[in-house]
Amino acid sequence: MLIGNGRGVGVCTGGSMKDEWHHTTVLAVRKDGVVAIGSDGQVTLGTTVIKQGAAKVRRLAGGKVLAGFAGSVADALALFTRFEAKLEEYGHNLERAAVELARDWRTDKALRHLEALLITADHKTTLLVSGTGEVLSPDDDVVAVGSGGSYALAAARALLEHTGLGAVEVVKEGLAIAAGIDIYTNDHITIEELES
Repeated sequence: MLIGNGRGVGVCTGGSMKDEWHHTTVLAVRKDGVVAIGSDGQVTLGTTVIKQGAAKVRRLAGGKVLAGFAGSVADALALFTRFEAKLEEYGHNLERAAVELARDWRTDKALRHLEALLITADHKTTLLVSGTGEVLSPDDDVVAVGSGGSYALAAARALLEHTGLGAVEVVKEGLAIAAGIDIYTNDHITIEELES
């Protein structure tokens, strides 16, 4: 179930979603012409840590678009491939590519079963894309997903409100705080950034 509260977007880990695909944290922050997306590196199988340093954030469209995923690695890689094809098809128009990916994801028989959430950003827009057809843009340029998403989102908002840290530093600190609370989030952090 997705929640938007007017200040940003987070993901609730309750409801009907399967727990096994929430075991990560991805955070995006946009501030002063810089957008940063970061994630932890933990991969779990059930309750066992399989890998500490997975890269869940990458550059697409020749480096012009950032994307990060929470969910099954195989599903996320399939989505990255589809999303990159949509970006190419629509001339790197992030919003159009995201809407078309969400539409396909919701209606295509094979894609419908993919369990992941995608945060993506270019030089001007940040979006959360889900398999239920949502394409959401946060009101305050902060979005987080995954099992530690709520912690990272709260930390990022507090840091933006009460410090002078830039986007990259807020992502780094927000993920570190989430890693200290959420057992499915570690402190092996990968961050990518774009400037306007």
